[in-house]
Amino acid sequence: MIRRFLEQPHNRAKGAVAEERAVGWLRRRGYRVLDRNVRNAGGELDLVARDGDTLCFVEIKARAGALFGGAVAAVDRNKRGKLARAAGAYLARHPWEGPCRFDVLAIDLASESDEPRFTLIRNAFQVE
Repeated sequence: MIRRFLEQPHNRAKGAVAEERAVGWLRRRGYRVLDRNVRNAGGELDLVARDGDTLCFVEIKARAGALFGGAVAAVDRNKRGKLARAAGAYLARHPWEGPCRFDVLAIDLASESDEPRFTLIRNAFQVE
């Protein structure tokens, strides 16, 4: 997977490779993917999924190295605000009565093997 990721010509293609792997990883852990790459007036959501009775907005971050900081560090205050706006716009079109949360799935590609390391942070941040 790492070689395939690095061979991609641009960041969007690299993101697609990482996202495909992330979807499989999440499904094996019980997530049910409802939507992918949702673009709306609020912004963009990588994944919308259910984890049991909870609706999850999952941000996927892949990094091939630590030069620009880890994947989790990329979900800064500015990014969290964009995700919250996109989630709000999503919920306006897809009403949901149950609990919601924001998860971050970090994919560390800086490995000696061809297998990435996944780190899932459930309820990574709160929105007031």
